[in-house]
Amino acid sequence: MKKTLVVKTDNLTKSYSSIEAVYQCNISIAKGSIYGLLGENGAGKTTIFKLLTGLLIPTMGKAEVLGMDITKCRSDILKNIGSIIEVPVFYEHLSAVKNLEIHLAYMGVSGLEINSVLEMVGLSNTNNQPVSQFSLGMRQRLGIARALIHKPKLLILDEPVNGLDPTGIREMRKLFLKLKQEENMTILISSHNLSEVEHVADTIGIIAKGKIIEEVTLSEVIQKFPNGLEDYFFNILKGDNKRD
Repeated sequence: MKKTLVVKTDNLTKSYSSIEAVYQCNISIAKGSIYGLLGENGAGKTTIFKLLTGLLIPTMGKAEVLGMDITKCRSDILKNIGSIIEVPVFYEHLSAVKNLEIHLAYMGVSGLEINSVLEMVGLSNTNNQPVSQFSLGMRQRLGIARALIHKPKLLILDEPVNGLDPTGIREMRKLFLKLKQEENMTILISSHNLSEVEHVADTIGIIAKGKIIEEVTLSEVIQKFPNGLEDYFFNILKGDNKRD
């Protein structure tokens, strides 16, 4: 049975002068799956996320999200996307609740119940505390809450466990799996924490020098590399360097 694709790119390219940040990038992400995008710093992960959310315009190629062309239907697509890209920015003098209320008003939707989402991400006891007093981990939790609050069909998460302690990382892992299993939500995630990606992802994409060089299911990875995703990742990058 053919899978419904939530994200599909065709030779997606983004250039800055003579530098190609993303080059002929082809990604396919199935509905209800968790896709782990892995690569070294500067490989192009964040640029891809910005292209998929319409923050950047492709130089060449095409990106379809939820069956729509991102360059033609950006507003319709963004209503159905939740994202964390780079460092989340908030209204610092306001509480977590107020920040989420503003986000829902901006999106023009009722969304999920705010207190229940804050409980999901471990921020239920922040009350009227301003975000300016939040730790890095708390800010990251609030970023995840904001990405979720309007009930998106697709989550795009750039280093979502950044700043979280081991307990927080485990809680977010459980949350991502719950969203996939119970809400059939599609999640595109990048992380330098390979073990965390290994715990949640169905499919792995490896990006090097702006181009997807491998796209494989996690089960295939484990079959070929019993020691896990880390061995696979460095083996692939080593092979890519040899091709230079």
